[in-house]
Amino acid sequence: MTDRQPAPGSPVQGQANRRIAFALLLLTAGMIGLSFAAVPLYRIFCQVTGYGGTTQRADGPADRVLDRVMSVRFDATIASDLNWSFQPVQNRIELKIGENALAFYKAVNRSDAPLTGTATFNVTPEIAGSYFVKVDCFCFAEQTLKAGQQADMPVSFYIDPAIMDDPDARKVEEITLSYTFFRIDKAEDAARMQPAGGAATRAFEKAKRSG
Repeated sequence: MTDRQPAPGSPVQGQANRRIAFALLLLTAGMIGLSFAAVPLYRIFCQVTGYGGTTQRADGPADRVLDRVMSVRFDATIASDLNWSFQPVQNRIELKIGENALAFYKAVNRSDAPLTGTATFNVTPEIAGSYFVKVDCFCFAEQTLKAGQQADMPVSFYIDPAIMDDPDARKVEEITLSYTFFRIDKAEDAARMQPAGGAATRAFEKAKRSG
């Protein structure tokens, strides 16, 4: 004796088709959800591991300073649709591991209208990413410059002493910090004028006045 299959067009066959369609719909929705989740999950992974040269972030300086000296080189690029000039004020600095340093980039809006930009960043070699720690940075927020405005944009950072515990990363002698500015289209650019920088900028201006 053989099992009888539901006849095409029968209520039983229709119910089976609906179950299959519902299962496929759930599978599709799950795949879409995973694709959206992949971006923030990848971002978190990079922040934790330093993968891809992603730097770390801290609220204060390192708890110790070592005698070992490393060199940090600065690089800058800008997207073609953002009419700014953007470059590091200093090409390279040397600092002790764990020592807090303050570096500056200079940006100039060369257009005749306010423009807003946001900066992406990474360090090379990538293995040093998890040990390059930013305390304050212009890249933490969008930056808006008026037409013709010039701004010094600071970044406060240190190299985590834990780098010396990494048998591969400890061999690094020079780290390159790179930024790329991209334009953000905002209809309210003129109304949302945000001073460039942050706490590091205010500290720099205060030091200039007291000096």
